[in-house]
Amino acid sequence: MTALLLEFAVAALLVVGVLFALVGSWGLAKFDDFFKRLHGPSKATTLGVGCVLIAAMFWNRHSGHELLITLFLFLTAPVSAHLLVKAAMKLKPGSRPPLP
Repeated sequence: MTALLLEFAVAALLVVGVLFALVGSWGLAKFDDFFKRLHGPSKATTLGVGCVLIAAMFWNRHSGHELLITLFLFLTAPVSAHLLVKAAMKLKPGSRPPLP
């Protein structure tokens, strides 16, 4: 019974992860502005890859590499996206989006 539950949990994490990665990739292809295009992959794809890595961690019970990769990804993806936006605003101050 626990093996079946583990398989369902891994399958659910894989499906959720793939859906998040698909939404992030679709956002990258759909949006036209640099700032909008950066938002999709930095948020949704990070969650998608994180879900896939957590599913792999559940499947390989004795491996902690996936946990370390997930933590590294969750720490570095928002920081790199923030630095890319700061660099773009510094290089082209006119490209800053209008205030709502």
